[in-house]
Amino acid sequence: MDSRVAGANAMLKQFAEQHVKLIDYCSPEILAISDDHLALSIPLNEHTKNHLQSMYFGALAIGADVAAGLLAMEMAARSGLTLSLAFKSVQGEFLRRPEQDVIFSCHQGALIRDMLQRCRETGERVNEPVEVVATCPSQDGDAPVARFTLTLSLKVVPATASA
Repeated sequence: MDSRVAGANAMLKQFAEQHVKLIDYCSPEILAISDDHLALSIPLNEHTKNHLQSMYFGALAIGADVAAGLLAMEMAARSGLTLSLAFKSVQGEFLRRPEQDVIFSCHQGALIRDMLQRCRETGERVNEPVEVVATCPSQDGDAPVARFTLTLSLKVVPATASA
């Protein structure tokens, strides 16, 4: 595992344990991260299954949240910025039942970099829709099982406010 993936997994684990324990309960794992992309896996298990033996839509929503949110958090941290991050809205399209582990991919690094730059320049909150695609490779190959659009809301927290 490369050091950036290991660092992103450590950041995710710390955030989940300290702030959103439900994320930790779903056991997400970062598989890949770059300046443009983040991919993570959530296992299908007793914590994430619904009564139909497929992944519960709440676990799918957590995967989408983490894929987009952690990409922004990690990019901000690498830039030395502290963020106030929230999601203003979410839309999900559920295409087929995921009956195996699910991979969530966000390829919106360029958009998030632009958002961070605008936040830094203006000091204002910036809102943009970001896309996350969920696949179940062992079941359906690269065909999406779900697609999400989340309105990511970012604001840079001034250094004096974060101390």
